[in-house]
Amino acid sequence: MHQLSDRIALSAKARLFRGFGDPSRLSILEALLEGPRKVNEIVLETGLSQPNVSSHLSCLRDCGLVSTQQRGKFVIYQLSDPRVNEILNVAGSLLADVARGVYECTRYGSEDELPVELPKEQING
Repeated sequence: MHQLSDRIALSAKARLFRGFGDPSRLSILEALLEGPRKVNEIVLETGLSQPNVSSHLSCLRDCGLVSTQQRGKFVIYQLSDPRVNEILNVAGSLLADVARGVYECTRYGSEDELPVELPKEQING
């Protein structure tokens, strides 16, 4: 029984990290680090299309990573919990230390990547 509960917990953690694992969802979460935003503001900040942002926001809301507030005719999106901010900050800090390994990793496909160039000092370590 213990192994089953461990597997369920690992599965739940994996699902949580899927919310952070998509570049579009991650860019939306990063935009929300600055504070609550309307969809059109997130579109401008991320460069994603409005339907794409709305779809990902729905996913992030269903996963519990963002919450909404109705303000008049607008829906305002925000991070649901300050720990989401902490996870993003810790990930940035960790990435600063392990950027070369992450950049050179061949185990994950390039289809999930955003086109970016790392500064030479981060690649050369």
